[in-house]
Amino acid sequence: MRKPFIAGNWKMHMTAETGAALIKELAPLVKDANCDVAFCVPAILIPAMTEAAKGTNIAIGAENVHWEKEGAYTGEISCDMLLEYGVKYAIVGHSERRQYFGETDLGVNKRAKAALAAGITPIVCVGETLAERLAGSTEAVIREQMEVGLAEIEDITKVVIAYEPVWAIGTGVVATNEQAEETIAFIRSEIGRIFCPKCAENVIIQYGGSMNAANCRGLMAQPDIDGGLIGGASLTKDFAEIVNYDKPRTNG
Repeated sequence: MRKPFIAGNWKMHMTAETGAALIKELAPLVKDANCDVAFCVPAILIPAMTEAAKGTNIAIGAENVHWEKEGAYTGEISCDMLLEYGVKYAIVGHSERRQYFGETDLGVNKRAKAALAAGITPIVCVGETLAERLAGSTEAVIREQMEVGLAEIEDITKVVIAYEPVWAIGTGVVATNEQAEETIAFIRSEIGRIFCPKCAENVIIQYGGSMNAANCRGLMAQPDIDGGLIGGASLTKDFAEIVNYDKPRTNG
């Protein structure tokens, strides 16, 4: 059985004060969650958020990681820097990194392998743009992202995959339950093809396209969707509703 995993991606939001306040508010609301819970936060906030999350079931992750141990890579963060604060997860290849900062599938692969070697779980993001979906090339795009981005990974079950339909990130547009399930099932089948069918059954695959308190239950009811990589909804108390998708609503 795959244990569900709900992770917040704060992107470039929050300060040490507001982030700690949110964790303090959320901690008692998610303490009985039947899923793994994490916040991936800006690098400068990792020390403070690690402290804020002590004694809770909320893990802290990073929004990116570099593949080199150290060196002249201005603005980058190494695995050792993350490990110093007990970071468990690192997002790799988010669509915004690809779109705005030139992230490539090869770079995704190098970052993911470095994280794995350091004992950090990479959350590897894949997904298509609206133009690619309309052109009917969703599967071809994702297949290439996976073949390059996951190349030479020895144990794929130590990787979390996040499916991000780029057209549904920050737009308020959400893939239907059926669309999300269909593509995530395809991703699982590709894992089976590239690695092995048994491996595919054990890989956590999240949905990363504007999951929120209103739609999380329908998405999480799909057989191949194992969680969410949550953007805007992870910045508010609504995050608790997503984490507790399998429990009665508390906000009506």
